[in-house]
Amino acid sequence: MAEHNDLGILGEEIATEYLSKKGYQIVQRNYKFLKSEIDIVTKKDGLLIIVEVKTRNSDFMAGPHQTVTKKKQKAIIKAANFYIQEHDLDIETRFDIVSIIVNSKQKLIEHIEDAFYPRL
Repeated sequence: MAEHNDLGILGEEIATEYLSKKGYQIVQRNYKFLKSEIDIVTKKDGLLIIVEVKTRNSDFMAGPHQTVTKKKQKAIIKAANFYIQEHDLDIETRFDIVSIIVNSKQKLIEHIEDAFYPRL
């Protein structure tokens, strides 16, 4: 497996542990819809929270959260809509990003709530 895939898997593990400790109920991980994927589906305080995890080993070029483009947001929103329909949910939904920088010297976690919104 490629090194960036290993880093992504590690980041999702770190994010899952972080969110669980913060009281989030992990509902599902790696939900796939067509070519899109939701990294983590959680619930907390009556909300369904769709979490995109971005992991890097440095923030040299840009912080991990800055790599969630409009195109990526659109794909996540589309997958979330399908998830909601598939599970027959009627629940307010929020989109978060967990940005992680992890290397031999540090492990930084930034949780950005309401990171982006679906366009009407």
